[in-house]
Amino acid sequence: MLALGGDFTAAMSALFSQLSLATSLREGLLAIFDREHETLVADEHIGSAKTSPPMRVAVNKGEGLLGRVLDEAESILFERIDKIDAPLSSLDKLQCRPENGEKAWLAVPIRHGPEVLGTLSFVCITAEREVLEADLRFLALIAGQVGLAVRFRQLAKERFDSLQKENDRLQEQIKKSFVPDGMIGRSSAMRMVYFHIDQVADSKTTVLIRGETGVGKERIAQAIWQGGSRGQKAYVRVNCAALPESIIESELFGHEKGAFTGALALRKGRFELAHGGTLFLDEIGEISLSTQAKLLRVLQEGTFERVGGTQTIKVDIRVIAATNRNLEKMIEEGKFRIDLYYRLNVFPVYIPPLRERKSDILELADYFLEKYSAQNGKKVVRLSTPAIDMLMAYHWPGNVREAENIIERAVLLSQDGVIHAYHLPPTLQTAETSGTELKGTLQESLDAVEREMIVEALKVNRGFIAKAARQLGLTERIMGLRVKKYGIEPERFRTEAQVEKKTGA
Repeated sequence: MLALGGDFTAAMSALFSQLSLATSLREGLLAIFDREHETLVADEHIGSAKTSPPMRVAVNKGEGLLGRVLDEAESILFERIDKIDAPLSSLDKLQCRPENGEKAWLAVPIRHGPEVLGTLSFVCITAEREVLEADLRFLALIAGQVGLAVRFRQLAKERFDSLQKENDRLQEQIKKSFVPDGMIGRSSAMRMVYFHIDQVADSKTTVLIRGETGVGKERIAQAIWQGGSRGQKAYVRVNCAALPESIIESELFGHEKGAFTGALALRKGRFELAHGGTLFLDEIGEISLSTQAKLLRVLQEGTFERVGGTQTIKVDIRVIAATNRNLEKMIEEGKFRIDLYYRLNVFPVYIPPLRERKSDILELADYFLEKYSAQNGKKVVRLSTPAIDMLMAYHWPGNVREAENIIERAVLLSQDGVIHAYHLPPTLQTAETSGTELKGTLQESLDAVEREMIVEALKVNRGFIAKAARQLGLTERIMGLRVKKYGIEPERFRTEAQVEKKTGA
């Protein structure tokens, strides 16, 4: 188990137990040399509960008997503990106690190659010299295997510490990274977004911003534009979902005079207008396959022709695209070109939904509260505790955009400078705040639903139990029992059906 690198503590406990059963060795003590502090530290001690070591028993190298074993890398053997005349350290005294006075004591160094990693010592219940010397040789062999396990654990710890330091360094770098102007949110998820913005802003790399509707994809695109060397140049936005397929090509690439009915003059497209700057293609997943092919050429070669023209136009632009669609699924369905996907997805930036960064909700709410208070000339200064609880419990399907709309509405409704729970929309209301707590047991609720479904089925089938049973997937017998249980009168639905028929006639 030691050689396989299993759980070290469990392996040592098992080893000490086996030695205690198979030999005269008792109360094993493993001490490891701490290279950082130059001390020998008790690591594992198996004995009676009252002899368990404190949290940390440590001695200097060369101090006491075990310190000498470590320093000199030599084994020692005492036939009787009460005859030891050398000074004992606090580590030695864990085993060399008065009640063990008539017992023997053995200690060996733990080696790994030329390096001494610690000591292994035992109390021995026999006093025969030959047995003790045999146990000492056996213990030296055991110490060799323990040395491999100790070294393996040290390497694993060093590796873990190294990874932890690197992780801490990266986290610190993320924390120190800039926060774009106007961006709200200090959660770890948003800090990662800011880190990505910082890394890609000052480059020409194509960026694909992904996230649900309302998370702020356009704001991220603006931050990338403003944070780079093209921040002072053109920024052109195109909402691909808002343009009909018949005119999107003209909007993107422009058209020549007379290219189609209504083309009364030459018109530059968005690509030409964005020359030297940045073009933001919002909702890129909405464009048709034919437009995707032409867009791919521009991204690959930086050239295009206007609609109805033959002159090749070369542009220098940085493209940022955004979508809330699952492009991978669209590729499988043949609705999005895979080559365009790879051309766009050079540097993806994912914006997490608001429900996954709850720590940002209050900061956003405070920001919007201040913004719309000033905008509407009102002095709304805070949110009540119930309102905060409702905001934190809500799942925010509309994300930041929905949060902004809700706070704007609440500011307009507030009359006392506070946003209360009743100022929030019904979708945010909880059972407690709206006074609609669930009444009755779960079984009562289930019975009510079942009765309602049976009544509806009987009504649709004009009171015929057999037809209603088939509709609900029940046997006629079970349906009859349910009708009897709930006191339903099927005949009433036949009468109602006949009245409706006569009235209609």
